[in-house]
Amino acid sequence: MVKMTDVAREAGVSTATVSRALNNHTKVDPALVDRVRAAAERLGYRTNHIARSLRRQTTDVIALIISDVANPFFTAVTRGVEDVAQERGYSVLLCNADEDSEKESTYLGVAEQTQVAGVILSPHRSATDVSRLRGAGTPVVVIDRPLDTDGDSVMVPSFEGARSATSHLLDSGWTRPAAIVGPAEAATAQERLRGFQRAMSDRGHLDAPFVHAAFRQGGGQEAARVLLDSPTPPDSLFVANSQMMLGVLAELRARNLRIGRDLGVVTFDDPPWAEFMNPSITAVSQPAYRIGAEAATMLLDRVAGGAEGEPRHVVLSTSLVVRESSRRLP
Repeated sequence: MVKMTDVAREAGVSTATVSRALNNHTKVDPALVDRVRAAAERLGYRTNHIARSLRRQTTDVIALIISDVANPFFTAVTRGVEDVAQERGYSVLLCNADEDSEKESTYLGVAEQTQVAGVILSPHRSATDVSRLRGAGTPVVVIDRPLDTDGDSVMVPSFEGARSATSHLLDSGWTRPAAIVGPAEAATAQERLRGFQRAMSDRGHLDAPFVHAAFRQGGGQEAARVLLDSPTPPDSLFVANSQMMLGVLAELRARNLRIGRDLGVVTFDDPPWAEFMNPSITAVSQPAYRIGAEAATMLLDRVAGGAEGEPRHVVLSTSLVVRESSRRLP
């Protein structure tokens, strides 16, 4: 069996350098990494992952705990995480918390018990408890929704995205926008509601209607039904995610209401189907793949260099993709 010492001799470096190079340590000269990997390939050396995990007391696996696997936003996030993890020699354990605090808690416990190298988490609530993981020295990076406790994070400005989308509806000639936002305990729902309300109050609309609903298709449809059946129904809607937008579209179809003529709509998130609808859907686009890639890079840098140090925060921008659904048609 080829040993690490054989690779070190072949590459003309120390065994410590071989170990760091094959474990994707960020401080190793890239030229040395190439030399070590070439030597390992020539000799047919394969890392003993089990032995390495026992020495480290961790595995070469990171856990990704997301809110809803059915949401296209998280599909793109997962791809970003996986691409970076694979490049650096790690596998990804995907956990779907399903917007459920108990399932989320279970998966956090699994991550602790299996001694994963680190965790990327989209928390259900800002009060989600990750203290046991941090206490054990397991790095945690939070995405999409913040926690009450400080730590590494990759976010987008939900407030600004919602404000921009609502201002666009008003600029397009719609006069009575309403908002369909997520559950009250979700930080992103609160931030998107605040952005909607700020845009409305800036134009003198102080009591703009809104409905909290589950971040699901059914939640969006029920919220649209409530708003459209109100005594003064809105003429346009800001919808806080693409899953709820599907429910809104179903309700509008059931009522024979045409988007852009009878009702203007803008959704947060830009799912792949938005541009192919007729009419196409205006959306606040998030850099979902980049969120995942940035989070994985941040996490694995912590794994390589230790979990100590000041928390790091990355904020990525959103963009408003204007299509037909928000333009007021004759």
